[in-house]
Amino acid sequence: MGCLSSDEMENSKYKILSTIQSPADLRKLKVEELPQLCEELRDDIIHELSVNPGHLASSLGVVELTVALHYVYKTPDDRIVWDVGHQAYGHKILTGRRDLFCTNRKFHGLRPFPSPAESEYDTFTCGHASNSISAALGMAVAAKLGNKKRKVVAVIGDGAMSGGLAFEGLNNVSSTPNDMLIILNDNNMSIDRSVGGMKQLLLSLNTSETYNNVRYRIAQWMRRKGLLSDNRRHGLIRFTNALKSAISQQQNIFEGMNIRYFGPFDGHDVVELVRLLRQLKKMDGPKMLHLHTIKGKGYEPAEKNAQAWHAPGKFDVDTGERIVSDSTGLPPKFQEVFGHTILELAKANPRIVGVTPAMPSGCSLNIMMQKMPQRTFDVGIAEGHAVTFSAGMAKDGLIPFCNIYSAFAQRAYDNIIHDAAILNLPVVLCFDRAGLVGEDGPTHHGAFDIASLRSIPHLTISSPMDERELRHLMYTAQLPDKGTFVIRYPRGRGVCPDWRCEMQEIKVGTGRKLREGSDIAVLSLGPLGNNVVQALDELAAEGSNVSVAHYDMRFAKPLDEQILDEVSQRFQRIVTIEDGCLAGGFGSAVMEWLSDHDRHPLVRRLGLPDQFVEHGSVGQLQQLTGLDVTSIKHTILSL
Repeated sequence: MGCLSSDEMENSKYKILSTIQSPADLRKLKVEELPQLCEELRDDIIHELSVNPGHLASSLGVVELTVALHYVYKTPDDRIVWDVGHQAYGHKILTGRRDLFCTNRKFHGLRPFPSPAESEYDTFTCGHASNSISAALGMAVAAKLGNKKRKVVAVIGDGAMSGGLAFEGLNNVSSTPNDMLIILNDNNMSIDRSVGGMKQLLLSLNTSETYNNVRYRIAQWMRRKGLLSDNRRHGLIRFTNALKSAISQQQNIFEGMNIRYFGPFDGHDVVELVRLLRQLKKMDGPKMLHLHTIKGKGYEPAEKNAQAWHAPGKFDVDTGERIVSDSTGLPPKFQEVFGHTILELAKANPRIVGVTPAMPSGCSLNIMMQKMPQRTFDVGIAEGHAVTFSAGMAKDGLIPFCNIYSAFAQRAYDNIIHDAAILNLPVVLCFDRAGLVGEDGPTHHGAFDIASLRSIPHLTISSPMDERELRHLMYTAQLPDKGTFVIRYPRGRGVCPDWRCEMQEIKVGTGRKLREGSDIAVLSLGPLGNNVVQALDELAAEGSNVSVAHYDMRFAKPLDEQILDEVSQRFQRIVTIEDGCLAGGFGSAVMEWLSDHDRHPLVRRLGLPDQFVEHGSVGQLQQLTGLDVTSIKHTILSL
C-alpha cells in the first residue's frame, strides 16, 4: 500500500520529487533544479513524520548532502555508508521507497535504519554509531583488490566521531591504500567551527579544479623523476598539509594522519556540494570533507531545539506543537523513576556520580545533571570509555551509576570484564531499554545482556518487575561491598502510579513468591512478570482449574537457590519467562542449576528466539515472540 493519497495533488506540490523513483532519475536533473528538490524533500520528510513519528532533526540536517551524494555518485554501484542511521530518511525516499515511507518503523514496514536486507542502496547496517569509516574502508579495499572503479563514501557525524571505533578506522585509513572519501557532518556535535577569510580562501583553493590540476601535474613530474614513489607519497601529503597548516594557522587530527582535509564548508549549499564532490571524486588517496550543517534545518522548531526534535513524536506542522497524549494518572516511565531516584540517592550519598554516553535526556540522567552538574558526566557516544571511566572513579572511592542502553552496552563488553568485574569495582551498570524496545528494531532491542554477562565472575545481574523494585535495587547497588552490579529495565511506562516509596535493601540473589499454586510454577525475571500476573488473573476469572504459583526471581545472577530448591521439589512442570534471548539466558541458568542438582522437572522456557526480532510496537513484538498475556496463558494450559 502506498503513502500518496492523490497523484495529482502530489505532482502539484512536489513537482520534482514526484518524478524521482531512483537516483538515476535524480541524475537527469540540472544542477539548478537541485535546490528546489531539496525544499520538496525536506517538506515531504516534515509532513510524513508529523503523522508517522521517527527521527526528524537529523534527517533534515543532511537533505542537501543526501541529494548531492546521489547526484554525483553512481549509486548503488558506488557505495555510500551512513553512520548513525537516523540521518538517512532522505536517502530512503530518493532510493525508491517514497511510496512506502508511511510504513517506516511500523510492523512489517520499512526498517527503522538502513539495511542491505531492504535495499541495494543501503550498503551497511547502521543502527549504532561510529562504524562507517571502518566498513567503508573495507569496501574500498575490496574494490581495489577486485580492480573495480567503485567509489566509496563514509558519512559520519551527529556525535559519532566521539566513538573509539571511528578513530580506529581513521588510523587504518591513513596507512592502507584507498581512495575513499570521509564526510564529517558537523552539526555542532563534533568539531568546532573554523573561521577566518584566509582559511576559507585556502580551503576553496584546495578543491578548485585549477589547484588540483596543478597538483596532479607536479605529482606526475615527480613520479617521472623518481621523486614520488608510493612510500614518498605520504611525505608529499605531509608537506602540503604542513604548508596549509602554516598558512591557515591551524592543524587538525586528519592532516596529522595523512588524510587530505577539506573544509569546513556549508553543508546546506547543494550546488557547492556538487562542485566539491565532483572534484574530490577525481582525487586519489583518502580524503576528509568537513561540512557544517544545522540539525533540524528548514523547520524552525527543530532548529531551535534539535535535542527535543530528534524524535519528537507526532506534531502539528503549522504550529510546531508536539502532540502528547494525556498521561495524567498513568505510571511514569522507568527512565523517569531512574532519574528521580539517582538524584535522591546522590543527595544522601556524596560518593554517587552519574555517567552516560550521550543520552542524558533519553535515560533521564539530565534530572541529576541539572541539580548536580559537577557530579554527572556525558562522555559522548563512547560506551566502552563510559564503563572504564566509571571503573576509574570507582577505583578511587566513588560509586558511579553508568547508564547505557542495553543494546549499546554490547560495545562495552570487554570494558565490563577487564576494567570493572576483574577488580569487582562498585560500578552500577544501569541497562536502559532492556528487552524489546519497539519501533527501533533489531539494532536496538536489549536482547543479549543477560546471556552475554551471565558467565562473568563477580557480576550481579538484576531486573526489577516494577518501578518500586527499581528503586530498591538502585538503593541496594550503592551499599557497601556490592561490587559490579547490573540493573536492567525496559523502555517506557511501568505499572505503579504511586511509585515513590521508601527504599529498602534487597538481599542479593533473592526472589519473592507472588502467588501460591500447586500444579505449575512460573519463574519470571523482570517486567514480564506483570504479563504473568495478568495472565493468571485472567485464567482465574475464566474458571480455569489450573493452580499456578508465580515467583519474581529478581536476579539472573546469582539465582535464588532456595526458590529453585522449593520449586524443583514441589513441581513437575516449570515455566521460565524473560525479555532476553533464550540461548544462554535466565531460563538456561535455571536449567543448569536443575541439572547440576539432579532435578528433572519439565521446563518450558519463554523468551526471545534465536533470531533478530523485527521492529513494531512492543505489544506486537510480544505477540510475535510468544511473550504476551494470551501466549503465556496458552503455554500454561498446554502444560
